Amino acid sequence: MTFGFASSSAASLSTSVSAASASRLLEPAEWASAGIPLLRDPREVVSGLHARHRPKPSTAIVAVLDPEERLCASASFTRHPAPADGWMFRNALLAQLRRVIPHDLRRRTPVRTAVLLYCREGDARWTEEDGAWMWGLRDACTLHGLRCGAYITLTHDGWQVLGEGRGGRRPNADSAPEPFGALSEAPPLAPRTGGPVSEVLRRAAAR
Repeated sequence: MTFGFASSSAASLSTSVSAASASRLLEPAEWASAGIPLLRDPREVVSGLHARHRPKPSTAIVAVLDPEERLCASASFTRHPAPADGWMFRNALLAQLRRVIPHDLRRRTPVRTAVLLYCREGDARWTEEDGAWMWGLRDACTLHGLRCGAYITLTHDGWQVLGEGRGGRRPNADSAPEPFGALSEAPPLAPRTGGPVSEVLRRAAAR
C-alpha cells in the first residue's frame, strides 16, 4: 500500500513538472504581440555576432545593444541536452548578462536591448524549444533592466528573426565568419564563453 502511494505521488509530481515546463514558453502569436522592437539591420547584427562567436548547433549568444544598435556586450554558451525549460534558459541567460554588463534596474525605462541568437539543428519553423528561449529571454531582460529584443535562430539553411518573417541564407550554421559590419562601430569585445551556467546546464542534463 505504501509503495503504491509513493509511486502515485511520483507520477503526480512528474506530471506537474511537465505542465509547469510547458507553461514557461511563448507561442509565436504571444511573441508577436509583445511589442518586441524591430532591428534596423538584422543581417548586420547576425553577421557581427556570428563573426565574434562562430556558433555551432546548440550555441546560444546573448547580446546587449545600445539605442544606436551598437554592441555593448555579448556572451555565448552551449546548451547541453536537457528538456527545454524557459526557467532554466532564463537563469542561463541572466547569469551570462550579469557576467558581461551591469544591470539597468535603476532606470525608469530600459535603454539597452538584449537580443538572443540561437544556433540549432532543424529548419526555421518555430519549435517548443524556441518558445522556451523566448520566455527565458523576456524574463531575463526584466530581471536585468533591459528591453527584450529579437530572438533569432541560426540553422544550416540560414538565419531567421522569429515573429518578424525576416531572414537570410548567410550567415548560417556552416558558413565561415563574414567581416564585421555595423557592430564594428563599437570597440571589439572579447567573446565570453562557458562560465558557471555551463556547469548548471550540465548538472541539469545529468538529472
